[in-house]
Amino acid sequence: MITRKRLTAGVCVLLATLAAGLGTALPAAADEPSSSASPKVELVLDVSGSMRARDIDGQSRISAAKQAFNDVLDAVPEEVQLGIRTLGADYPGDDRKTGCKDTKQLYPVGPLDRTEAKAAVATLAPTGWTPIGPALLGAADDLEGGDSTRRIVLITDGEDTCGPLDPCEVARDIAARGIHLVIDTLGLVPNAKIRQQLTCIAEATGGTYTAVQHTEELSGRVKQLVDRAAEPVVTPVATEGAGSCSEAPQLKAGLYTDRQEFGKHRWYRVDVLPGQELRASVSVAADRAVNNDYGVLLRAVTAHGREIVRGAESGTGRTDVISSGLRYPKAEQDGTDSDVKPAAETVCLQLSNSFSAPASVKTTPGMPVELTIDLVAAPDEAADAAAFGLGRGWWLLGVMVLTGLVAGLLTGWISRWRVAVWRTN
Repeated sequence: MITRKRLTAGVCVLLATLAAGLGTALPAAADEPSSSASPKVELVLDVSGSMRARDIDGQSRISAAKQAFNDVLDAVPEEVQLGIRTLGADYPGDDRKTGCKDTKQLYPVGPLDRTEAKAAVATLAPTGWTPIGPALLGAADDLEGGDSTRRIVLITDGEDTCGPLDPCEVARDIAARGIHLVIDTLGLVPNAKIRQQLTCIAEATGGTYTAVQHTEELSGRVKQLVDRAAEPVVTPVATEGAGSCSEAPQLKAGLYTDRQEFGKHRWYRVDVLPGQELRASVSVAADRAVNNDYGVLLRAVTAHGREIVRGAESGTGRTDVISSGLRYPKAEQDGTDSDVKPAAETVCLQLSNSFSAPASVKTTPGMPVELTIDLVAAPDEAADAAAFGLGRGWWLLGVMVLTGLVAGLLTGWISRWRVAVWRTN
């Protein structure tokens, strides 16, 4: 069994479409980005005065961002052309008109010189305003040219302070250009208004919003997004889980999206051939206010209801995504005719959640769900507990009972031997 925790981030697959439940990719067409062209990514960093606040792992927000940038720059894939743009980095004054033009390209989009890029980031100091809209327009211009995929990753701790230029409208205008540009947003402050604005920006272009409050989360999520730019785009398939296994949709290897209401079950079915290993992971996005204490459970059971293996994850406090996963390797069949196709086992996947919300929060539509199904060759000598049936519970119980019995017998024999020796002497 494998369980994996992603706070904003994320497993097997990070949730590419939190609120919309749709994929970021468009159907193949003549003007789609070329898969052979080098992908372009621009990191847009907020360097406004509020980034001086010391509330991320005991250090300032800008220090956490710099540390995360260094980690990311070390891990950028060779094929990615990367650039860096800042906002609020230069003008410390009170003139709104001037402050709202304070955005510039710190490092040009192109082949990465890690030493040069790190040196440029090291010079940054929190200074001015928060012109998110102008920064997004500048970043879109920085990424123009060619037919590669394009991605903007915006890291900020506040709302845009340069209205009436609404950054959400700016994002919609960028999407309307048809240049296949995705904007992902990361918020360093768990504020409802900030969350709403950054979510709107991301949704307008098919991107994602993630709230991060730790340096490790920030670097991990940005790395994930940069890596995603270099990977082939996968379009999730919309599906609808059923209330029981017998009525569940039949899924093959792929990426699927669904929605699930609070406290409800969703069922899916997968056929697993002998010699295959089923790998399934699920991410549920809390796209609305939820109560503390929640969990996600993904179970694999037989068509008759016997549990095979499970993956579970729980937490408390504010979260954006909670993920879990499992593995089930099915052994090869011995002594079968090579001309006879082996029969597949129908595995039922049950998805449950323990989310709840205040009475004022709407429970419909359900929360966005992303489900990943993969079928690979099973390992010859699987070390995973599921390979030995421990997920069913009986093997584990038997081992515990046998271990306790042996330990009790040995303890009793040693005690009697010591008493006998004592009496003899």
